[in-house]
Amino acid sequence: MFTRIRNRGKSGLLAVALALATLTIGGAVAPAHMPAQAAMGGGYAHIFLIMMENQGDTQIYGNTADAPYINGLTTKYGWAQNYYGVTHPSLPNYLAALSGSYQGIWDDCKAGAAVTCAPQEFVTGAPYMGLLLTKAQVASATARPHMFGGRTLVDQLEQHNLTWKAYMESAPTVGYTGEYYPVDMVAGKKVARKLYAQKHNPFMYFSSIVNNPARVQKVAPYTGFASDLTSGKMANFVWVSPNQCHDMHSLSPANAKAVGMLSCAAPDSGTPHGPIQMGDTYLKTVVGQIMASSAWHRKSAIVIAWDENDYSGYDGCCQSPAGLNGVALGGGRAPFIVIPSQGGHPMMDATPYNHYTLLATIEKLWGLGCLNEACKVGATGLMTQFFP
Repeated sequence: MFTRIRNRGKSGLLAVALALATLTIGGAVAPAHMPAQAAMGGGYAHIFLIMMENQGDTQIYGNTADAPYINGLTTKYGWAQNYYGVTHPSLPNYLAALSGSYQGIWDDCKAGAAVTCAPQEFVTGAPYMGLLLTKAQVASATARPHMFGGRTLVDQLEQHNLTWKAYMESAPTVGYTGEYYPVDMVAGKKVARKLYAQKHNPFMYFSSIVNNPARVQKVAPYTGFASDLTSGKMANFVWVSPNQCHDMHSLSPANAKAVGMLSCAAPDSGTPHGPIQMGDTYLKTVVGQIMASSAWHRKSAIVIAWDENDYSGYDGCCQSPAGLNGVALGGGRAPFIVIPSQGGHPMMDATPYNHYTLLATIEKLWGLGCLNEACKVGATGLMTQFFP
């Protein structure tokens, strides 16, 4: 169910409906570098995916004090009322968005064929006390090496002659393999300041990418994003992971001070006003850059998604995993907005969605086939109404 928005109060969820009788998927002519199947899939030359962090829908929608720009977007473009993280914590959501699978883990550990970690969520002592994984799930997740095989969206794009690039803010080099950056020396010991966090870079967790030098070159620092926009050579699919201050995640007070971003410090409790404000300002800048570029003159879309809602709930949908006694192990409800370059209008959609349905929609738009759990998304579960 989706509705055009006429007015929305401070709660962010008050919408007066005018039913849309029909949907039209545009038939724009593709640029010369675009293959025929891309034109058949809605004609999108560029899709930009900006992955934000750890805020629930009620922390953003209607919070005009901290997020005025984002709330302004919801008065002009489509936003989802019931978009969910696939599960908790962050890393499995990023893996799900890229591969159609959360890869059977519940942790934020670094990448590596020799790296294994016990679940950090949904176990005794974790934030969700009493919501337990089965013994088999704990055993399987604990033994799962953090270098995953199988196909990803990268394989699909390349097989269909579509280009891609991932931009990692605060990563120091192309294909950076460190877990965090920057890292300072304090009293003779290394202290990770964590502006860049590998857990927000799913590309480094797949052997088909890290073992391919040409692909590694496309996992780049964010410093090249603006020049790629102005060059007119922006890839068809663009992934952007802001750093942990600009994605609303936050840093410890000590790390926020060390990197000179005091507003990025995580509060002891309550709404993280500073990180939300920083993320809102960041989005205003990066969306403005995209809209001012030549890429925006072609048929394009900017997708702004949050990975999960971080300890505000574990509701889920759309093939989220299930735990003991079949309870949902979802990532809670999080914000989601799409800005199309053509045909945008205010729209609130109350249909349940998550990262699997987003991936399935991108696959549908470009005729890519499907990956893992995205293959289970039916026609009524697609998000094509956000992409006119």
